[in-house]
Amino acid sequence: MDRRTTGKVLGAQIDALSWDAAMARLLGWAHARESRYVTICNVHVVVSASRDAAYRDIINGSDMATPDGAPVAWMLRRQGFTGQPRISGPDLMWALCERAAAEYLPVYCYGSTPATLGLLEERLCAAFPALRITMESPPFRALTQEEDVAAVDRINTSGAGIVFVGLGCPKQERWMAEHRGRINAVMIGVGAAFDFHAGTVQRAPAWMRDNGLEWLHRLLSEPGRLWKRYLVTNTLFILGAARQLLWK
Repeated sequence: MDRRTTGKVLGAQIDALSWDAAMARLLGWAHARESRYVTICNVHVVVSASRDAAYRDIINGSDMATPDGAPVAWMLRRQGFTGQPRISGPDLMWALCERAAAEYLPVYCYGSTPATLGLLEERLCAAFPALRITMESPPFRALTQEEDVAAVDRINTSGAGIVFVGLGCPKQERWMAEHRGRINAVMIGVGAAFDFHAGTVQRAPAWMRDNGLEWLHRLLSEPGRLWKRYLVTNTLFILGAARQLLWK
């Protein structure tokens, strides 16, 4: 059993760990083809977990839950985990692809659209020519049992040690939890990372990410789609964080 040190953010158990520790643990699991799943926890994830007990169980049942988003990392630092960095989905995916290419470790991308995956594959292979990568865009509807069995077989047959899952929150976390024990790889829910690395969505500049303003960049980029989500989730996070820190 891997030893874990975790803090709690609005009831979600988040791992307190360095980048080096996270990478070492993930690559160890991947090379051993262990069936694991990893949740990348930003404000939206922890707020959703605080309001949905079943979803919270999925987050707390993950093999690793990383603090994606400056506010989540800040909450861990407030609990005594000094220097806790953000470990975000896009950054983690890029770093793992670099290591996977160097270590001849196949990876699999599951999710998004064929067009986005085509651009993503082109970008990753240009950056890491030795990377062995397989892409799959599943239907947006629920899969039949036969389709799901076939998808699992394709992933396992590929030899992938890491499966990047880009189905969006909360679908990707539920999918990974349902497939632990069936997929012989580390599944990592990376959210919008496929779009960022494919270039179909522009990521916030580093200074905004470092200062907890990535949400603002996304809101300004897609105000019609995201204004309600950020208004509600950010407000609930601030209230929940204040409650947790004042009445801990």
